[in-house]
Amino acid sequence: MITAGFAFISAAIISAVQHEDVGGVVVPKIGLGTWKMGGASSPDPASDPESLAALRSALALGYHHFDTAEMYADGHAEELLGRAIRGAVIPREDLFITTKVLPEHLAYEHVLRACEGSLRRLGLEYVELYLIHWPNPGIPLSESFRALNKLVERGQVRHLGVSNFDLQLLKQAERLSETPLLTNQVPYSLRDRSYAKNGVIDYCHRQGILITAYSPVAEGKLQVSKTLAAIARKHAATPYQIGLAWLAMQGGVIAIPMSQNARHQEENLLAGEIQLTLDEMAQLR
Repeated sequence: MITAGFAFISAAIISAVQHEDVGGVVVPKIGLGTWKMGGASSPDPASDPESLAALRSALALGYHHFDTAEMYADGHAEELLGRAIRGAVIPREDLFITTKVLPEHLAYEHVLRACEGSLRRLGLEYVELYLIHWPNPGIPLSESFRALNKLVERGQVRHLGVSNFDLQLLKQAERLSETPLLTNQVPYSLRDRSYAKNGVIDYCHRQGILITAYSPVAEGKLQVSKTLAAIARKHAATPYQIGLAWLAMQGGVIAIPMSQNARHQEENLLAGEIQLTLDEMAQLR
């Protein structure tokens, strides 16, 4: 198990598979994040060709899990992802689509409208996973989950999760969700261990809640130590691939790196196949 302070990793959580099976729900170890595709906080149509090309190259490379949000480019990232999906030959049932509701939309009726807006922009009848993007202390979590549970009941959402939730809020969300929480999406990387130190990752592991690591290579600013560089050379890989492999080797953890570069997308996907030894995992700790 992973201890709250991330003191060690035992062989019991080392995973050699490219997917995580959480209560029968199969999720790819490496997905594609879409933050800054189509713009940042607002749409940037000039970037559409590059973003669409990136989404299409990811689909062609074999990415099946895509993570987006209504916040990304004010919904435009969802629109672009929907366009890319409609042009792909991958069966809908083989895709795993995650999107998120903004904290200012967490009132009951607003959650329902937000999800309908996301589905409309994506051009989908349902998403596999719907997350609260950030908690909002101004809106009761019970009200938000009343709406989220309704979305599952309607079939518009298959599974529920949260993002950026601390231990106290996560436990509250567990109690309010009528279906098992699938994930807590948090920053987690070789550089950022904050959610290991605060006990969230250990708790999720014990409860069977998937950790989705965002910014898994510190947004391209991963510090390359001598140890990391040496392990990368041994595996004929980049340090960023080793950073992703370190996450993928942990049971109950997946990662959603964002890249619009086809070569980097391929490298990220292949990182899920790298088999680190227990000694290497310990050195990277």
